[in-house]
Order: sequence, then C-alpha cells, then structure tokens
Amino acid sequence: MIQPDYREWLNILVRIAHFVAGIMWVGTSFYFVWLDSVFTPPRVAQEGVEGETYLVHGGFFYRVEKRRFGAGAMPLNLHWFKWEATLTWITGFIMLWVVYYTTDGAFLTDPSIRLLTPAQATAIGLAVIFGGWLVYDGLFRLPLSRSGWGTGVAITLLAVLVHFLTHTFSGRGAFIELGAMFGTIMVLNVWVHILPNQRAIIKAANGGRDPDYALGLKAKRRSMHNSYLTIPVLFMMISNHFSSLYDHKYSEVLLVLIILAGALARHVMISARLWPLIPATAAVGAMVYMTGLPPAIRIDAGGPRVAWAQANEIIHARCMMCHASRTSDDVFRSPPSGIAFDNPEIVKAMAPLILQRAVVQRTMPFGNKSGMTDGEREILGRWILQGAEIH
Repeated sequence: MIQPDYREWLNILVRIAHFVAGIMWVGTSFYFVWLDSVFTPPRVAQEGVEGETYLVHGGFFYRVEKRRFGAGAMPLNLHWFKWEATLTWITGFIMLWVVYYTTDGAFLTDPSIRLLTPAQATAIGLAVIFGGWLVYDGLFRLPLSRSGWGTGVAITLLAVLVHFLTHTFSGRGAFIELGAMFGTIMVLNVWVHILPNQRAIIKAANGGRDPDYALGLKAKRRSMHNSYLTIPVLFMMISNHFSSLYDHKYSEVLLVLIILAGALARHVMISARLWPLIPATAAVGAMVYMTGLPPAIRIDAGGPRVAWAQANEIIHARCMMCHASRTSDDVFRSPPSGIAFDNPEIVKAMAPLILQRAVVQRTMPFGNKSGMTDGEREILGRWILQGAEIH
C-alpha cells in the first residue's frame, strides 16, 4: 500500500512562509539603509538629533529623526526588527531540509560530479552552512578585517568555497548551499553582533550612563555586510528556476559573477554612486554571453527527416517517468510544473522548451536519471527544428 506523502504540502506552506518573512526582512533592511542616505541636518538644532527626513504615505506625512539618546533618556516604547530575520532563516532551513536533505540526494548530488551518499551530502552541506559562519565571523573579528586586506581575504576564501561546492554537489545544490550559508551569516550577524550591541546601548542609557555608540558603529558594520549579501541571497533563493546557470559547464564562474553583480548593484543603492554599474553590467553581459554559447551537440535540421514515432519513443523512454499524468519517478509524485506529455499536442506546444532544456542546455531529464544519450538529444533537436510534426 502506498503511504501518503505530505512533503508537498509542507513544501508549499513553508515556502510561502519563507517568502513572506523574506519580504519583511529585506524590506526593512532596504528601508533603513535608504533612510541613512536621505537624512539631513535638522532645520532647528536639537540635542541628540543627528538628522531628519520627511515622508509621505497613505495620505499622511511623517517626520523621522535619527538621534542618539543620553543617560536616562531611552524611550519606553522602542520597536525592534529582529523576528523577520529569524523567521526567514527558520523557514528557509526547514525548506532546505525538506527539499534537499530528505529526497535521497535527488536535488543535492550529481554522480557525474562526485559520488556521495545522501548522508554524506547532508553532513557536508551542514558543515558548509555553519562552518562558513565560523570562518567569516573569525575573520571579521581580526584587526586585519578593518583594512582592504580583510575584504581581499574574504573574497579569496569565497572563491575557493565556490569551487569546492560546484565540484562537490549538483549545480542546483551548490547554488542553494551557498545561499543557505549567506543567509546563516546574515541571521547570526543579527543575533550575535547587532542585537547585543543595541541592548548594551539601551542598558547603559537606562542605567544612567552615557551609552558607548562605538558599539552602534560595530553593529552597523555587520548590518552593511548583510546588505551586500541581500541580492545574491535573493537570487539563490530562486536559482532552482534557472538551470541554464546552475547546470552550466562553468557554473562556478557564473556563481561568482552573480555574487559580484548583486553586491555591486547593492553598492549603487547604498552609496548612490553610479560607477559600480559598469562592472556590474559587464558581469551580467559575461553571463548572458556564456549561457548563449551554441550547444555542444551539433544539430543539422537538413539531415534525415525524423518521424514523430521516433521522437515519441525517445520522449516515452526518457521523459515520461516524470512528465506524465501518472509519474513513475521515486521523487516526483506529480509532473514538474504541471507539464505532462501524455497528449502529443502538448508535446508539440512544448517543443521549443524541450529544445532548450533537453538539447541546448542539457538540463533535462533531471540529473539525466533516465540516461538520455547525445544521439537521442540530436534526434529530438532535429525533429523540433524540422517542425515538430506529430502526424
């Protein structure tokens, strides 16, 4: 008897919660960084007020001040922004566990890259996520990190890690593992550095002492680190939709370019300086060029004509274990993206996508679980280029 599998609903509910929590966290992060960039000196000087700005929203006007409170002056009603980060990480980790760690390595491993058991892959993945935080935090506690050398060391270590991930996991697994590590660094920055320093400032003021606002600057430094990681993390959250990147022959180069372009774009948003757009645009251009290179398989549309029966035989043998109304795959209990090839008309309508995914990008069948050969890919490609006739 087939036992019910509730992972699909768990995946849906946790994914929605992760998405909403992420919007709240990223939204508040972007908002406060933007606020810091628009504060101007107050029109009327006030003790402790460093800047002010005026906002309009929903038919009302708001005056926002940036200030430092002295001894005994801390307000009673102080709003914190901390649970958005925590909920984003918790739901993200649950989703990582459900999708990548409980599916027998289907999404996390690739035997053509490295032979790993599901337990080995999970252990390495967890070591990367939490070990990455320890290395990052240790590095940025050193005096060296306050100079350009610290940033250089961090970038070098990151490049080494990207190489390791893309030569250990599947492309999809490498992207998501790095995103999970970045997300863990961001949430632990909040709980280990930002919140304790804020609490120390509040405790001093409430205790009748002048707060040490150097602690605030240290918290701000980690907050800026988080800000630069935001766009790369957002991309890695949705990277499973872009097989042309994570399954590319040079996925490690593409991953580095994604991080670079995202960080530079965020620098423009933070500093309002436009020069980073030049290298950011160059990075995006390089990715577009790399993913647009011609396929490794040469297809001659003028070659021998491919009959529908021949193409359909390949589709049945290699694709319909997953893309059928009743799947036979041990992971996909329903056809991915709702695409089932039971009806020839659907196959014809999806022919351009089949050409891209199975022939040009070679990212389908998923993990090549069904063993599609290069010869079969060439035949499918020729059938599609010849008009994808189904009669």
